[in-house]
Amino acid sequence: MSKDADFHQRSLVFGYPPKVIWIRRGNCRTQEVIGILEIHGETISTFLADSESAFLSLR
Repeated sequence: MSKDADFHQRSLVFGYPPKVIWIRRGNCRTQEVIGILEIHGETISTFLADSESAFLSLR
């Protein structure tokens, strides 16, 4: 999991592994990141279980 765009580029070039979750939010508090993860918990679980997916972008 990262807030840096360079991990997105890496996943496009090299693919899976690793799986990348990109938190697309500017400077924010840790609580905001936790909130994003909680809101998207089901999406994250599905992404992690999918052997074909390498990249997930969350806002």
